[in-house]
Amino acid sequence: MTAVAIAAPPVSRSFPRLALLALAAGAFVMCTAEFVIAGLLPDIASDLGVGISTAGLLISGYAVAIVVGGPLFVVAGTRIPRGRLLVFAAAVFVAGNVLSAVAGTYGLLMAGRVLGAFGQGAFLATASVVAADLVAPSLRTRAIALVFAGGTAANVAGSPLGALVGQLSGWRATFWAVAVLGAAALAAVLAAVPATPPSPPTTLRGGLQVFRNRQVWLTLAIGVAGPGGLFAAYTYIAPLLTSASGYPPQAIAAVLGLFGIGLLVGNAIGGRFGGAQLRVLGIALAVLGAGLAGLAIGAHSAVVATILLVVVGAGAFAMVAPFMTRLIDQAAGAPLLAAAAGGSATNTGAALGAYLGGLAIDTPLGVTGPPAVGAVIAAFGLVAVLAARTAATRYP
Repeated sequence: MTAVAIAAPPVSRSFPRLALLALAAGAFVMCTAEFVIAGLLPDIASDLGVGISTAGLLISGYAVAIVVGGPLFVVAGTRIPRGRLLVFAAAVFVAGNVLSAVAGTYGLLMAGRVLGAFGQGAFLATASVVAADLVAPSLRTRAIALVFAGGTAANVAGSPLGALVGQLSGWRATFWAVAVLGAAALAAVLAAVPATPPSPPTTLRGGLQVFRNRQVWLTLAIGVAGPGGLFAAYTYIAPLLTSASGYPPQAIAAVLGLFGIGLLVGNAIGGRFGGAQLRVLGIALAVLGAGLAGLAIGAHSAVVATILLVVVGAGAFAMVAPFMTRLIDQAAGAPLLAAAAGGSATNTGAALGAYLGGLAIDTPLGVTGPPAVGAVIAAFGLVAVLAARTAATRYP
């Protein structure tokens, strides 16, 4: 099937940086909320009287809510203008974090997390499509990269700062801070993002028709493989750096700071060159896979491990903007639903990668097993890229 440009209001030939920064601010706050809880689990478990493993379900529950709830939320909101959908999704996210902040029981905290995840899934999907609509076709990938730079910054700065707030003032203070920042992002979206017409009415059944396009499925497979390879290794990066590379525990934060720089560089590269979508996705997956394989082999050198960790981060995040742009392009009939499915794919990949990495660490490979598994997952992504190129040639 031939990709068709999505229905959209007339694009601006300028680059609406203020509107895109407002969307990036929302991505920053929401991705901070998603990942910050990892540093709060011991305090939450102690305060609510549950085990660490039970508290850990607050992370997986959030991811599952994005995977399942994001697309359904988007379908329910396709009859209203996209700008209004953005505001509504941000409001749901804020409400979820307020509920989390006041929760006196584990069940209520889980409900707040799920509600916030619904809002996040819908916001990021809608923000991707709105960003693409606001600019000329040649700038779409760069616009989406700018929005997702907010999510990248959340990994670098937002989550560590949020965890610090929780350590100093209690875990509830972190959720209150996220809620306040989420409300500020909502106000920024209201002020800076121009009004857009409603999307063509889409039912779930009608929207699912776009998934008859094999290119949509192949693109989603690529979206699973990138985060899958990354999180297979990154989830267990601390034991790798301490046991294999010889870093003292207090040095891990600095090494991860360098990894964060790799994320930012990769996202910028993907936005700059992502117009050649499949080519950039293939190169990025090759870099990711090679970096992970090198990490599995050379992790016993602290210098090699540090350099390759930066390379891995750059390779993984160079995929973000071209992946989302290609998905929107290929799912012309229901771009919002496709973008939400993209969020589901990346979260599924992250969860699958973390699970498989955990299995690998218990093999004779030990702490070098997770990056080895990650390299294999990235290789499967390369197979999907090749299949997409072949399908595009045979079925233009």
